Amino acid sequence: MSPAELLFADFAGEHAATRRMLERYPDGKGQWRPDAKSRPLGQLATHVAGIVGRGIMVLETDGLDVSTRPLPQPLDSARDLLATFDENVARLNAALEKADYASLAQSWAMRRGDQVLIERPKRQLLRMMMMSHLVHHRAQLGVYYRLLGIPVPGMYGPSADD
Repeated sequence: MSPAELLFADFAGEHAATRRMLERYPDGKGQWRPDAKSRPLGQLATHVAGIVGRGIMVLETDGLDVSTRPLPQPLDSARDLLATFDENVARLNAALEKADYASLAQSWAMRRGDQVLIERPKRQLLRMMMMSHLVHHRAQLGVYYRLLGIPVPGMYGPSADD
């Protein structure tokens, strides 16, 4: 059994659930936000579509300096969000196929300049910085959809809208 099959067997199901959520994105509503403290819908959905890219980064590098990373421009269509997400999932799956136990045990660090924000083995950060993070923001997106009257797809079984 490969490391990916053993450690990350749930990724395919979580990615499929996220894709269902992005398919329902209401084109042209990117500036909508539930309140002043919340990020706009397009920014949140773009973040959801891009989080899988963090997994690729963890697998293919030894760290990231967040002070030098540009923020992506918000996307405002389901088509663009799905294209970004699907590309990231394909790249992540290819990187996971190459991963072995030794590479997953290597340390990875997120820094802000000289300050280390987090440093852990790659296998832990795939779960924490990618999958748990994805599920968290996907749930936020579901709340936005509910407030906009958009049917929320079920994630782990039927939703109230299914």
